Amino acid sequence: MNKYQEALTKFAPIGTNEQVSEEVHKILQIYGQENFTPEILKFLHGCIDLTSLSTTDTKESIWKLVNKVNDFEGIRPDIPNVAAICTFPIFTELVKEALTAQDVKIAAVAGGFPSAQTFEEVKVAETALSVMHGADEIDTVLNVGFLLEENYQELAENIQEIKESAHGSTLKVILETGALKTTANIQRAAIISIYSGADFIKTSTGKEYEGATQEAIYTMCQVIKQYYMMTERQIGIKVSGGVKKAEDAVKYYTIIRHILGEKWLNKAYFRIGASNLATDLVSQIGE
Repeated sequence: MNKYQEALTKFAPIGTNEQVSEEVHKILQIYGQENFTPEILKFLHGCIDLTSLSTTDTKESIWKLVNKVNDFEGIRPDIPNVAAICTFPIFTELVKEALTAQDVKIAAVAGGFPSAQTFEEVKVAETALSVMHGADEIDTVLNVGFLLEENYQELAENIQEIKESAHGSTLKVILETGALKTTANIQRAAIISIYSGADFIKTSTGKEYEGATQEAIYTMCQVIKQYYMMTERQIGIKVSGGVKKAEDAVKYYTIIRHILGEKWLNKAYFRIGASNLATDLVSQIGE
C-alpha cells in the first residue's frame, strides 16, 4: 500500500449515490426554508466569485465587469461586495488595474483549464504568470484521467507543483464532479486534492460536464469534516457550475452549515462561483 492509498483508508465511506441523495433530502426538508432570509442572502452575495470565462470575453467586457463590482459598494452599502473576480489569466493584469473596490480578491483559472490535459510545464508557467500579474487566488482543475486510472502519485505531484508555483496564493482545486459521477470517486478526488495542498476544493468548471449538485457538496463536506477532525486544518469549499438562483445558493448554504458548522460560514472558507447569481440575490433581497 502506497502513501496515497493509505491516506484514502483513513476516511470512512460516505455512502452510495442513493444514500447520499436521501441524506441531502432530509437536511433540506428540515432546514431549507428557515435559511431563506435577507441576512443569509446578503451573506451569500459576499461569498460570490464573480466569474467570466467565455470564449467571447474581451478587455472591454472584463473592464465593465470590474466596474460593476467597483460601483456596487456605493449603490448597496448594506450588502457585502463579492469575494472575488475570476477570469482567464490573460485578463488578470487588467482586473488588477481596474479594481478599486475594497477587499475583493483577484482569481484566475490556470493549469490547463478546463480539462487539465496539458504539459506540466505549461500548468506551472500559467500559474506563475497569473500570480505575477496580480492573481491572489488560482482555480485549477484536477486531472480526472489520473484519478480514474488511480494514478495517485502523478495526480498529487501535479497539484503540488501548481501549488508551489502559486507562491502562496490561495489554491482552489476543481474536482469536476460531473465527470466523476459517483460518491466514491468524488471522495477520492477530494482526499487526494486536500493531501496535495488544496486550500479549497471546488465542484466544477461549468463547461463540459454537469455543474454543482447537492450530493457532490454533501460528499465534499464530509471529506472536509473528517480531515478537520484528524488534522484541525480547515479546508474551504466552493460551489460552482450552474448556480444562478438564490434558492439554489441557499440549499448549498444549508448543507454546508449543517455538516461543517458556523466556522465555515465566511468567505475565507465558503465561495460560490457564478456569473448571474449576484443579480438574483439582490433582486430577492429587495430595497
